[in-house]
Amino acid sequence: MIQETQCLIIGSGPAGYTAAIYAARADMKPMMYEGLQPGGQLTTTNEVENFPGYPDGISGPEMMVQLRDQALRFETDVRAGFITKVDFSGDIHKCWADDGTEIHAQTVIIATGATAKYLGLESEQKYLQSGGGVSACAVCDGFFYRGQETVIVGAGDSACEEAHYLSKLCTKVTMLVRKNEFRASKIMAERVKNTPNIEILFDTETEEVLGDGQLVTGVRAKNNVTGTSIEIPCTGFFVAIGHKPNTDIFVDYLHLDETGYIKYEQPGTSKTNVTGVFVAGDAADKTYRQAITAAGTGCIAALDAERYLASKH
Repeated sequence: MIQETQCLIIGSGPAGYTAAIYAARADMKPMMYEGLQPGGQLTTTNEVENFPGYPDGISGPEMMVQLRDQALRFETDVRAGFITKVDFSGDIHKCWADDGTEIHAQTVIIATGATAKYLGLESEQKYLQSGGGVSACAVCDGFFYRGQETVIVGAGDSACEEAHYLSKLCTKVTMLVRKNEFRASKIMAERVKNTPNIEILFDTETEEVLGDGQLVTGVRAKNNVTGTSIEIPCTGFFVAIGHKPNTDIFVDYLHLDETGYIKYEQPGTSKTNVTGVFVAGDAADKTYRQAITAAGTGCIAALDAERYLASKH
């Protein structure tokens, strides 16, 4: 069963929905596959307070429903399911959905996003799902912990950056580093070492996130060298051990960087190395990773796709 479309959008976070709104309004009749996590990372975010236009804030899932409704209003063909395979070797971009549908698209906008890596502890997942104090984004959620104590796990540049960000809001930030040194650049490591309200515990791993069933109350951590465990009181537990971009199915056709993010062929555009294939959001952005920047690149991708189609006719 082959279906044809002018524009296929793969993924449904802020980048995918914004691309859909622009593409639909340009009469490109876009088809969208929502992916494994409809709405993307924001569906695990309880409160979004930094997206312009919501003076009282909005929950992540609610915001995604509104974006979806807006895309549907302009008659985007939004489909449950995900793309399992692509073939970008010819002029027509072939994609296959999980139900076996084969789609031939003149343009493809990739908005598959990235998935935050977590430690995988049962207690961590419990409080992540309930919105009780576990987060993978200090810039998104740090504000809710003003004047409180937090714990952050990680050893790289982004962990140091997020710890430093939290230190401006929280009374104390405890940083858990699994090995006896940072992976971060010297300048970032020095910055956290010189911040008085950041305590760094090297050779330390998280054993359990502690809570009262609703909210996080602390963390039990273990020193890998001595084997002793300690309990650290905190209300927020931040995980900064990296993200994995959801780009595996494109590896044979698109230029990816060493960690799997799609490379922009021309900076300042959404173009990839394959003509007619564009990328938006966190599948290509490892620097900012915000809903608002993802939405902006979704707009750019739709405009680039529209111009590409116009140039062919």
